[in-house]
Amino acid sequence: MVIAPLRPALETWPAEIKKWNHTNHINFSIVIGSKQERLNALKKDAEVYIINRENVVWLVEHYKKKWPFDMVVIDELSSFKSSKAQRFRALKKVRPYIKRIVGLTGTPTPNGLIDLWPEVYLLDEGKALGRTLTSYREKYFVPDKRNAQVVFSWKPKPEAEQEIYKKLEDLCVSMKTADYLQLPERLDIKHEIKPSEEFKALYKKLEKDMLLPYEDGDIDAGTAAILVNKLLQLSGGAVYNENGDVKILSDEKLEALDTLIEEANGKQILLFYAYKHERDRIKERYPNAVDIKEKSAVKDWNDGRISILLAHPASAGHGLNLQFGGNIIIWYGLPLSLELYQQANKRIHRMGQKKTVLIHHLLMAGTVDTWVLNDVLTSKEERQNAVLEALKARMKEAKR
Repeated sequence: MVIAPLRPALETWPAEIKKWNHTNHINFSIVIGSKQERLNALKKDAEVYIINRENVVWLVEHYKKKWPFDMVVIDELSSFKSSKAQRFRALKKVRPYIKRIVGLTGTPTPNGLIDLWPEVYLLDEGKALGRTLTSYREKYFVPDKRNAQVVFSWKPKPEAEQEIYKKLEDLCVSMKTADYLQLPERLDIKHEIKPSEEFKALYKKLEKDMLLPYEDGDIDAGTAAILVNKLLQLSGGAVYNENGDVKILSDEKLEALDTLIEEANGKQILLFYAYKHERDRIKERYPNAVDIKEKSAVKDWNDGRISILLAHPASAGHGLNLQFGGNIIIWYGLPLSLELYQQANKRIHRMGQKKTVLIHHLLMAGTVDTWVLNDVLTSKEERQNAVLEALKARMKEAKR
């Protein structure tokens, strides 16, 4: 059984099985769709069954102790990093019936070493890092941020990192792309957009007061986390108000996007957005742009039939092969997740890419755009709350 994100399960795994001489004889069945479609797929005589991770709970409930798959491959093992998630708990129930399990991931610790325990438990049932998350934390970590008895985050003890890696030596193989493949060069390019005085006044007001009042609905940000999202939206030129309606406040980033698309001179562009209203505004401006969720979008992109492919990093952040269609990425809106950012860029900077990969970042100068890119997404320290900490400091400065 192969467990993968939805799009890779539907498109990447079947394509890769057919692609290679040593695997193209393998019979496979895709266990995706309605309940009846999934049941029919399980009844097929196949060597490999492929299911999306959202259906893992259903699969376990369907078979229970009669689990028939002696080997399981988890594509993007980091999606099982939460010990509280239903998909982890479901797979944990049937783990004793699995003879061999393989986990694949390029980002095993997106939020730090604390993420490793659930992933490694599925591999060896607790032999390397302990049978419970509590024992793992007590052995290798100390409380970091807390409120009285409530611990919000944990930091590794001195030497804990090396001790953990030592425990995993016989269990994990780490293969860096640079050590095994000759990939083309990757160039990261920042485009700082100088905002108008009107935009700067709006941005500072929202940042300081956490509220922009309008007759048709206020733009309110009640907490620091909500404020980060509101400021990121505003940096893109539009914000959802309290009624869920979109308030368009600026076209400056769209105009900067016009320039990049013109400079591409017809070359294919993979364009990442952060919010639905960003996608809608781009689609209105470029009707030929195709959302990656549309049927056959990935194939059409790789065949060169799509000039602008729109994608949210959560929809295209894992497993998809897009390197055959183009070599240009534009980040219109940035995610707050380092994992999503890294994985999204790897969709075209991977084996099979023949050209230098250009990754453009559209950044509104003096906004949270630059904090996200510099403090979270390109920082050597993978600090989960870096943006919130930077924002809190900025809010204090703004109020002064």
